[in-house]
Amino acid sequence: MTMKNYTAISEFILFGLSTDPYTEAILFVFFLLIYFLTLIGNSLMLLVITTDSHLHTPMYFFLKHLSFLDLCHSSITAPKMLENLLSESKTIFVESCLAQAFFVFATGGTEACLLAVMAYDRYVAISFPLLYSQLMNKQLCVGLVWVSWGLAFADALTNILLAVNLDFCEGKTIPHFSCELSSLFPLSCSDTSTNFTVLFCSSVFHFFATLVMIVSSYARIVSAIMRISSTMGRSKAFSTCSSHLTTVMLFYVSGFISYLLPGSGSTMEMIFSLQYSMITPMLNPLIYSLKNKEVKAAVGRMLRKYFYPFM
Repeated sequence: MTMKNYTAISEFILFGLSTDPYTEAILFVFFLLIYFLTLIGNSLMLLVITTDSHLHTPMYFFLKHLSFLDLCHSSITAPKMLENLLSESKTIFVESCLAQAFFVFATGGTEACLLAVMAYDRYVAISFPLLYSQLMNKQLCVGLVWVSWGLAFADALTNILLAVNLDFCEGKTIPHFSCELSSLFPLSCSDTSTNFTVLFCSSVFHFFATLVMIVSSYARIVSAIMRISSTMGRSKAFSTCSSHLTTVMLFYVSGFISYLLPGSGSTMEMIFSLQYSMITPMLNPLIYSLKNKEVKAAVGRMLRKYFYPFM
């Protein structure tokens, strides 16, 4: 066997969104605003759901964890992307890159599982309204959330431990604004066939399997709604699912393209990656607050409680 001589690298270069300083300045202001709105919107959702007793139900318990996940997911990628938009070097240590890839994979996998759990919750609420509080009890809800976090972190840990053993020596440039496992493999001079196989299986489990669960739940939801005799009853039942369904569509459309396709750095891939990591976490609080009368009422109660004395 012939031994190849190579020099291991300690840093990667994140190619980013642009190399033009004027464009980078505009993008920095734009994405800083998006990140700021993401922090405000999701923090407000967490505060409202936690403090308002009217929202202490299984649906809002899961929504609270979704808001926390969106905060985590955007905070993993946005700060480094914003830093690189103002920096000339645009470098990131290999260890930091692997850590970022781990947490992006873990939070993304947890969100996929959580969206499947939320679809099941809507199915139970519509199909068994009288037994809803018994079936979706606190112990089950907490257990489903812990299982979602546990499965995703175990899966991410498996993938990242395999990636840690890789030697990176063929190149330094990542054609992306953040670190993703699929973008790191082409930079390695080690055999990555096992890594690709494990990553593919993980993607099938976290994205396709959870999507099948969601589609199955909604098929039963539609069947249950069609059995409701009154038009008003059907409309009310569907309205309880519209926010979740919108979130699912945003998550999976962008997630499939940004994570399941090879990292090529194309414009379309970059756009969908930005939607997945930056835009969707900002939109989720708006989707649930604008389409949900209970959330709007809770926000109104909180504003009156804390700001009415100053008005």
